[in-house]
Amino acid sequence: MNDWFFGVTPGQLALLLGLLTLTVAAAGICVAVYGWHTRRTMRRLEQMLEQAIAGSFEQGDYSEARLSRLEEKLSRFLHSSQLSRKAIEEDRGRIKSLIGDISHQTKTPLANILLYGQLLDEQPLPAAARPMLAQVNTEAEKLRFLIEALVKLSRLESGVVQPVTEVQALEPLLRALEHSFRPVAEQKSVSLRVLSTGARACFDCKWTQEAVGNLVDNAIKYTPAGGHVSVACEQYAMLCRITVQDDGPGIPEAEQAAVFRRFYRGSAASKSLGVGVGLALARQITTLQGGYIKLASEPGKGSEFSLYLPLEAQM
Repeated sequence: MNDWFFGVTPGQLALLLGLLTLTVAAAGICVAVYGWHTRRTMRRLEQMLEQAIAGSFEQGDYSEARLSRLEEKLSRFLHSSQLSRKAIEEDRGRIKSLIGDISHQTKTPLANILLYGQLLDEQPLPAAARPMLAQVNTEAEKLRFLIEALVKLSRLESGVVQPVTEVQALEPLLRALEHSFRPVAEQKSVSLRVLSTGARACFDCKWTQEAVGNLVDNAIKYTPAGGHVSVACEQYAMLCRITVQDDGPGIPEAEQAAVFRRFYRGSAASKSLGVGVGLALARQITTLQGGYIKLASEPGKGSEFSLYLPLEAQM
């Protein structure tokens, strides 16, 4: 080995050094080209993803000479996702139209039934007809509430409408609830107490009033005359809690997991007016705002529903 090395002529050594230099240069060029191609591919992938996020992605005719197989696969995936998004938007549009038609087509005849019932109630009727008329009016009112609640629930579940949340005080919402439900409570001889609060949370005022209103309505409905319903609010480090407590019959533990299901009515509910969608609607509204509802209840000791809302907007 040493004899061969010392026997190399200056010309051969120069040739070896030249070949080594060419090899290093070629390797450098290959690395540079590969790096350029990789950056180019990544830029195109990034552009595809940005277009997909913006909803403007269109599939092109990509060949192996222009784009890598990874780009082709990503292109096909994004194109498929774009088609799926368009299909979902079309379905959502059809659902919105259908819900609007159902709401419109049922609103007028139902309003007429309620109006005719009120007119009949003002007329002289046989004593035996009064209870039947009262039952007609009660069932018509239940049907009105059911249709309105189902339309709202369907719009929320299908994504046709979404709560628009913002950080705001809860006091105006509580005062509005008190104004709406105090006459209802007084008519039933139930004491309604709504405590003042300085708490703030991130919520949609209209939809949250609907959710808490359903809880208050249920509490008054199932609380006997002379009982109490209280509404309070408490702010924690990350959440705000609105509690609705009543002196009603309570809910057995075996039924508590089911009370938020649509149309579910427990053993105590069968003796009171209701259609079984108020709690389902309240939970859907709360969930869409990044919150949740908890129930604590014992038979004979009333119920406490706690609605939790985030303090800040959810990412």
